Amino acid sequence: MRTTTRAAVTALLAGAVLVATVTTAAPVFADQAAGQTGQAGGRDRHPGVQAVLGQGVTTGGLPGAVAEVRDGRHRWFGQAGVADLTTGRPRQEQDRFRIGSTTKTFVSTVVLQLAAEGKLNLDDSVEHWLPGVLDAPGYQPDRITVRQLLNHTSGVPNYVMDEEIGKKFWHEPFLQHRFDDFTPEQLVGIARAHQPDFAPGTGWRYSDTNYVLAGMIVERASGSTLAQQIRQRIIAPLGLTSTYEPASDDVTIHGPHGREYSHLGYTEPTTPDYDVTELSPSWGWASGDMISTTRDLNTFFAALLDGRLLPPAQQREMFTMVQTPKDAWIKDTTYGLGVSSVKLNCTTVWGMGGAINGSWTYTYGSRDGRHLLSTNVNGDWLNGGSGPIDLFTAELNADFCPGS
Repeated sequence: MRTTTRAAVTALLAGAVLVATVTTAAPVFADQAAGQTGQAGGRDRHPGVQAVLGQGVTTGGLPGAVAEVRDGRHRWFGQAGVADLTTGRPRQEQDRFRIGSTTKTFVSTVVLQLAAEGKLNLDDSVEHWLPGVLDAPGYQPDRITVRQLLNHTSGVPNYVMDEEIGKKFWHEPFLQHRFDDFTPEQLVGIARAHQPDFAPGTGWRYSDTNYVLAGMIVERASGSTLAQQIRQRIIAPLGLTSTYEPASDDVTIHGPHGREYSHLGYTEPTTPDYDVTELSPSWGWASGDMISTTRDLNTFFAALLDGRLLPPAQQREMFTMVQTPKDAWIKDTTYGLGVSSVKLNCTTVWGMGGAINGSWTYTYGSRDGRHLLSTNVNGDWLNGGSGPIDLFTAELNADFCPGS
């Protein structure tokens, strides 16, 4: 992978499992801290997850890691490392962070709600909603459907793979360009300069451009901004008080948060930790610009998985999964409309992961939404591994398949 941007938004390409055995940080037990009634034995319910968090810091070299587990009525929060390398403040459950491609699940949910209301159809073409936007040699915008955008079978290439983008976001140049501002039309234009990856509906390839186009369609079909639609349809009804989509020129994280660090794509353990907390979210937009917390993400995915956000027909559409090619994504995964499944040692979990420079996030759970794990690390590397994905896979196996 040639750019930090590319590494971030294709964060789920790797899939090795980190074996975690040690920890130096004590867990925080949200059941007691929040005054909630947890199940008996709450303090001992998730030692495997806590061990993995500690391993990510002590061996993986990450600044900090957090996880929240929900299992029925029980809720547990664990942390290791620090939120801020300068002050040494530990990470806290109210800390907000950038969630990268998990944004796609919010966008897909909005699209499916609009479809349920008859405001668009999943079989509508891109040309119908965005005439001329994909008018370039080799493209067939009248054959690319909304559904194909959401499940990555459109053939529209990923703008983050562009060589010029790579030159700006690889190594030290990223520090100079992290505040560069992009419009959705510019992002699509970068992708459109390249030939399609394949004819519509004939292959599968993860592409952030698909969700930029989907976000543009949401705005055209609804008559309001994507941020307003996400807030009105998901954030407000679910009470996600720490979740929002930032404006394109809003480079900060509002509310309580730690710092987010990057190695700029370098793999050497001696690489300095660069603070990249402030950056332009515009290069991600509908494909990866949102901010949230582990608690809000678990609340969102619990509602999504158990069918509270979508009517049955649209729920079936979202969870109609496409097998991802072994050379294109993680082994043993499938992808639906903004959601994916991951096969663990003993079971399969559903959710979404995401990454952006300095922050990697993963939220997956049982198909009924009763058992969930949401986790985040505030660094975009993992010493001795292929990336924080190793840590996340280990956490999921530790919680859903203990002893396996």
